[in-house]
Amino acid sequence: MLPLSVLDLSVVTTGTPPAQALRNSIDLARHVDALGYRRYWLAEHHSLPSVASPSPDIMIGQIAAVTQQIRVGSGGVMLPNHAPLVIAERFKMLEALFPGRIDLGIGRAPGTDQATAHALRRRLDIREGDDFLERLQELTLWETRGFPAGHPYNNVIAMPDDAPLPPIWLLGSSDYSSELAAQVGMGFAFAHHFASFDAVEALTHYRANFRPTRWRETPYGILAVAAVVAETDEEAERLASSMDLNRLRRDRGRYEPLPSIEEALAYPYTEADRASIARNRSRLFVGSPATVRAKLTPLIEASRADELMVITATYDHEARKRSYTLLADAFKLQRAAA
Repeated sequence: MLPLSVLDLSVVTTGTPPAQALRNSIDLARHVDALGYRRYWLAEHHSLPSVASPSPDIMIGQIAAVTQQIRVGSGGVMLPNHAPLVIAERFKMLEALFPGRIDLGIGRAPGTDQATAHALRRRLDIREGDDFLERLQELTLWETRGFPAGHPYNNVIAMPDDAPLPPIWLLGSSDYSSELAAQVGMGFAFAHHFASFDAVEALTHYRANFRPTRWRETPYGILAVAAVVAETDEEAERLASSMDLNRLRRDRGRYEPLPSIEEALAYPYTEADRASIARNRSRLFVGSPATVRAKLTPLIEASRADELMVITATYDHEARKRSYTLLADAFKLQRAAA
C-alpha cells in the first residue's frame, strides 16, 4: 500500500482570512491523522496573501499536539532564511516534545520575493552567491559535533542536547536537488506540483545515485502532487476552477487569496488564458477517486515513488477535507484506530 501524506500551505481564500486558515490547518491535520495519512508537512512562505503560515516550526508544534500518529514536519524550512543553529535548536525541541514524529524538510529557495528575502536576512551573515551547502553542512555539524579542532562553535551546544535532529529531507524541483539529495544520503521530496523538470527523471536519478550515510541507509523518494478529488469528475472540475484562476493570476504576477468558485467560473477568460490553464493542468490531478488514481498511477509507477504527498487547495474547507477522504479511500489507506 502506497503511503499518502499531506502538504499544506494554510491557504487563504477570499472568504477565509489568514487566522482562520491556520485553524483550518489544525482541523485538517486531525482529519487526515484519523484517515491513516503518513505525514503532514507545512510550507514556509513569506508576504504571500494566499499563504497564512510563514513559520512551519510553530505550526508543527501545534499540530503534533492535537494529533496522535501522523508525522508532522516542514515542507519545508527555507534554510537560507535562517541561522542553522536556530533550526537545529527548534527541531531538536520539537523532537524532544514529540519523539519519533517530527520531520525536517529543507529547501534552497527563499519562499518569497527579493525584497522580503532581504528583510528576512538583513541581520544575518549574508554571503555572496548560493551558500546553501555551507548552511546544510553547518546544520548537520550541530548534530554530529564534528566542527574542526579550534573552531569557535566547539563550545556551543544546540539544546536540548539529549534529543536528536529529526530525519532530514531535501526538497527540490530540479536535477540539482535530486543529485544533492543522493550525494548527501538524505530523503528526497520532489515538487511535481510546480516543477518544470521531469519528476520521473529526478526521482530515478536520485535512487540510482544514492549514497548511504549516517542520515539514511537507503533512498526514499516522495512525490508531491496537486490534486482535487470529489465524488464526480464534474464536481471536481468545479472545485478546481478556483486553483485554475489562482494559478493564472500568479503566472501574471498577481498573488492573491484563492478566489471563490463563483468568481472563477464567471471570469472572462481569453483563449490565451485557457491555453495557460491547460498547460498548468499537466501538474494538477482532478476528478473522481477512480479518475485521479488512474491519472496518478502511471507517474507513481514510472518514478518508483515511495510515497505520495498531496496538496489540495479548495475554496471550501469541508470540500478539501472530503477530497483527502476520497483519496484515502481510493488508495485504500488503513484508518487509525479510534
